[in-house]
Amino acid sequence: MFIVDNALKQREEDGKPILVGMIGAGFMGRGIALQIISATPGMRLCAISNRNIAAAIRAYTEAGIEPTQCGNRAALEAAILAGVPAVTDDALALAQADGLDAIIEVTGSLDYAAVAVLTAINAGKHVVQMNAELDGTVGPILKRKADEKGVIYSFSDGDQPGVQMNLFRFVKGLGVKPVLCGNIKGLHDPYRNPTTQQAFAQTWGQKPAMVASFADGTKISFEQAIVANATAMKVARRGMLGPDFSNGKPAAPMIPLEEAVSAFSEHLDRGGPGIVDYIVGVRPAPGVFVLGTIENPRQQHYLNLYKLGTGPYYCFYTPYHLCHFEVPTSVGRAVLFRDAVLAPIAGPEVGVVALAKKNLVPGDTILELGGYEAYGVAENIEAIRFENLIPIGLALGAKIIRPVAKDRPLTFDDVEVPDGRVIDALYREQERVFAPPSIKVE
Repeated sequence: MFIVDNALKQREEDGKPILVGMIGAGFMGRGIALQIISATPGMRLCAISNRNIAAAIRAYTEAGIEPTQCGNRAALEAAILAGVPAVTDDALALAQADGLDAIIEVTGSLDYAAVAVLTAINAGKHVVQMNAELDGTVGPILKRKADEKGVIYSFSDGDQPGVQMNLFRFVKGLGVKPVLCGNIKGLHDPYRNPTTQQAFAQTWGQKPAMVASFADGTKISFEQAIVANATAMKVARRGMLGPDFSNGKPAAPMIPLEEAVSAFSEHLDRGGPGIVDYIVGVRPAPGVFVLGTIENPRQQHYLNLYKLGTGPYYCFYTPYHLCHFEVPTSVGRAVLFRDAVLAPIAGPEVGVVALAKKNLVPGDTILELGGYEAYGVAENIEAIRFENLIPIGLALGAKIIRPVAKDRPLTFDDVEVPDGRVIDALYREQERVFAPPSIKVE
C-alpha cells in the first residue's frame, strides 16, 4: 500500500510515531520485531510480551536493542512513556497498557490469544494479528466486539490470506468479479505429523507441530476459511477441491498456474458468491491467485490484449508472500486509515472442523494443531451446524469419549472439552449472535 509509506514517513518527521506492543516472540514475532526496528519509520515497537520472557528479550537483542524487564502494567506504562523498549511475561498487562496505539498478536495459540486479543479490544486498542487459527474459530465475534469499541480488528498483510484479500480488492476494483480466491501449496498430506516434519522444522528453526499443520492441510484450511469469511465466499465441498499436480512428488517440476486453473472450471458460478480453494504443485509457489470474470465484451477484448486470455475466467496472481516484512504496513493501515487488511464481514461462512488422523479411542487427547490425533478441513458453516461438528480450534485439549474412525469428522458429542476456556465462551456467543433463529444454541 504505497499511501502508507508516505504517511509513516510523515509521522516520523512530525515526531509522532505509531506506538506498538507485540504479544508473542516466536519465529515470526522475531521477524516482525526486526522489521519494525530496522526498516519502519514512523513506528516504534515499545514492548513485547511472551510467556517465556527470554524469547521476548531475544526478539529485541537480535535487532540490536537491550530491553528492560517489566513485571507489571505500571512498569510497562512507565517504560512506554519514557521511550524505553520493554519486555514482560504478562500479556494482559501489555494488552491494557496506556500509551499504545495497537497490539500485534503473533502467538500461534488459541485460548491464550483469545484472552489477549479480547483484552486489547476492550482496552480500546487496534489489533493486527497473524493468527488464522484464532480468526477462523472466533474471528466474527472478535470483529463485532472491535466494532463496538470503535477499533480495528485485522489480519495482516504478507501472510497468504492478507495477500489474497489485497488481490481480491484489486481485481474487484478493476470491475472484474472474483469467483475464486486461491492458495498455492507445494505439499498436502493429511497424515503428516511432528515426527515426519522434524527435520524440516529444525532446518528453519520452527516447531515441528506447526510445520506439520502446514503439511497436513490444517493451516491452509484456516487461511482459506478466513478469506471466505472476509468475502462471503464458500467452499465447493468439505476439505475444498485442492487439485494436485505434483503426482505425490513435491520436488517434481511445476506447471504454470494458468495451465492448471481449468481444474476448477466446473465448480465456478459466475452468479454465485464464489469459492475459496487451493492448488498443489504449480508455480508460482507459494503465491496466491484470484480467478475473476467480466461480462462486458469490450473489456474482455482489452484483457485479451493484455495477455490474460479470452476468458471466461481470468487469472490474477501474486507470486510470493513475505509474511513479517509486511506486518508494519498492516498496522499503519489500521491506525492511520482505519483500514483492515482482512476481517470477517459478519458471521462465519466457513469454519475448520477436526477429522481423525488415526482411529481415536476414549481417553485420547487432541494435543496440538499438526499433531498426531487430528487434522483440520474447511467446511461451510451450514454443514458444521447441521452435523454438530466441532471446530478444530475448540478440539485442542479435548478428550475423546467415544471411538472415532480415521478420517471421520469429530462432533461435539465425541469429545469432552476443558472447562473454563474463554474461546469456548466466545464461540457460543458467536453462534448466539450469528446463527439463524432456527438453530438452538446452548
